[in-house]
Amino acid sequence: MSEEKRMYAKENGSIVIENRHFALTFDKNAVCESLILKASGRELLDTDERMPIFSLTELRPYNNEIKLMYPNKRTAFAARSVSLENGALVVHFDLVTFGARVEVELADEYVIFRLGEFIITDKDFCVGPTTKQKLNMDIPPVEEFRLLSLPVKRMENFGEWLNCTWDQSAAVAVIGTMPETRIDHAKRGTDGLTLTADAIRGIKLVGCSCALIVTEGKESVLDAIDALEIALDLPRGVQSRRSGKLNHASFWTYHAYPETIDRIIALAKQAGAEYLLFYFTCFFKSSPKGGYRYCGNYDYNEHYPNGDEDVKAVLKKVKDAGITPGFHFLQTHIGIESRYVTPIADHRLHLTRHYTLAKPLGMTDDVIYVEQTTADAPMQEDCRVLQFGGELIHYESYTAERPYAFLGCKRGHFETNVTEHPVGQIGGTLDVSEFGATSVYIDQNSSLQDEIADKLAHLYNLGFRYCYMDGSEGANPPFDYHVSNAQYRVIKKLKEPTLYCEGAAKTHFGWHWLSGGNAFDIFPCDTFKQLILEFPFREAKHMREDFTRVNFGWWKYYVETEPDIYEFGTSRAASWDCPITILLDLPEIEANPRTKDNLEVVRRWEEYRPSLTEEQKQMLRSREQEHTLLKLTEGYALVPYDRAVTPAGITAYTFEYEGKAYATLWHKTGAGKLSLALDARALSYKDEFCGSALPVAEENGRAVICVSDKAYLSGASLDEVKKALSEAVLI
Repeated sequence: MSEEKRMYAKENGSIVIENRHFALTFDKNAVCESLILKASGRELLDTDERMPIFSLTELRPYNNEIKLMYPNKRTAFAARSVSLENGALVVHFDLVTFGARVEVELADEYVIFRLGEFIITDKDFCVGPTTKQKLNMDIPPVEEFRLLSLPVKRMENFGEWLNCTWDQSAAVAVIGTMPETRIDHAKRGTDGLTLTADAIRGIKLVGCSCALIVTEGKESVLDAIDALEIALDLPRGVQSRRSGKLNHASFWTYHAYPETIDRIIALAKQAGAEYLLFYFTCFFKSSPKGGYRYCGNYDYNEHYPNGDEDVKAVLKKVKDAGITPGFHFLQTHIGIESRYVTPIADHRLHLTRHYTLAKPLGMTDDVIYVEQTTADAPMQEDCRVLQFGGELIHYESYTAERPYAFLGCKRGHFETNVTEHPVGQIGGTLDVSEFGATSVYIDQNSSLQDEIADKLAHLYNLGFRYCYMDGSEGANPPFDYHVSNAQYRVIKKLKEPTLYCEGAAKTHFGWHWLSGGNAFDIFPCDTFKQLILEFPFREAKHMREDFTRVNFGWWKYYVETEPDIYEFGTSRAASWDCPITILLDLPEIEANPRTKDNLEVVRRWEEYRPSLTEEQKQMLRSREQEHTLLKLTEGYALVPYDRAVTPAGITAYTFEYEGKAYATLWHKTGAGKLSLALDARALSYKDEFCGSALPVAEENGRAVICVSDKAYLSGASLDEVKKALSEAVLI
């Protein structure tokens, strides 16, 4: 081992772990002493905090004398000693007799800590100190094992998702090396952070691991994570973020069929969109009632009679047009009309509570007696569903005291088969999705998630290159494990690495594939700008600290959508190097009179945004001032513009460029004539800023122009233009 990668004990018993970037020291009592960045000698540890690096938690004390001395509650035991033996750390803890061996794997870019084993001696698990009688245990009753607890100084940035604090010259990250590791942090005042990693009983104790990365700032910490991803064969989150493929506009569609794909491609090209996201219902049958009712079946619909071959043909058209296809699915949802629910409910559906039948349940019984308390059972109408065996049962109410019972039960809910159920059978409350109650959630501790992943991966592997993992919050607790692990069980089945992924929910380990972060949902036209600022605009700054962008869409395309709406959204997204997604509803896009202008706004920003300077990006982060792109003879100009007062039916903005005053205006719903108190002979009216002239008539001493598509007016002072627009008459 090189001198840069080593672990050794000092004469005083302190232990030093170092690689080429850092040296971590903790004393013989396992208390952190220092964390030195070698390049600068900078101390990154909060040395005022005397915190043990390891600890463990039991649900109650199990050693008999400790149990008698202390309350029987969840109890944490701090490490009291640590020593170096045969290349591993041997740790013992306050008040408990067993110890633990923590393996340390040294690499140039990171250090991995792994719970190797528990150290159990003949003295462990004795009922008491004066007897050799043993407790009937073969592993310690450890609920959680803290693999690492590191008190550090908070730097300029803290990526809460990645668990990394950093500035331009230093970075510290404690990250998971597997989905089972619980990664978290605690804030201490305004300047301190404790970065933690835990192994959890029932998920993974022995063998669970985390990585400590300490480097010289943003790019070097990404280099180190990239090295870790390569070494552990993880999805390449760093490579994806650095690829330059993340920030292009996308169209989203649920209308993509062989007979419509040419029109959709044409619209995407018109907007300059380089990505096309296909909703799963493009390909698979959906219920006439809507919602997620068929999720899980994934049978091809009537538009794809030749199945895989038809899909490949559609994707080839998309790719031949220079557009990258993506797949939008819900990996944790099972539809209430799917074969997994009716007529026999699958045993792998998730139950939020478990109940044991206290009495047999006959074919016609409408009262269900259970042993456990019914407290807090759901009472929302659509969520009052029990599962016993393959039958689902809807209840009206329940008793609050013994004998606990569910009352007013309607048997065979969701058209499941009614059967008898014996006393002692265990069932429970079905985990009905809170989003429309048209689907239920998978038990993530079962094989069903892999079964669904196989179906989704089969379609993806026909030629998709990125994905949106919707409904990702629909998993059972603990969410910090199951949300990302459910996604990972799909990701591992994809033949080609995704260019990027987005998701509806994220937990720590998902950082490695959710390089696109998340997309924000639909904002209606009348509150669009306000909600852009309230949500994606604010989130973009926060997510940048996690080296991740967000998607400022999805923007539902309405008949009422106007160019200034997309101008505002795309400019704010560009200010944070983030993309947008337009929800392409074909009927609406065909009916909107300003579709040409709306898509042109998106196309211009897609073309211009790579040339934005940092100064321009800062300017575009204004919460009040709006901006527009002017198409010049060559290139574009970025200028601020302001909403003008106009008669109903007309939208106009005024601005100045190179000392001259202008207005850009359009008709909201079609076309009409606008009468203005201006000199018609002095006016210039064009279809583009540097485009072709449009006619200006004179009637009764007033200028009259035809207003339909977006056009540009000039020839008066800014005040004169504003006044004329405010007093204009639509005729």
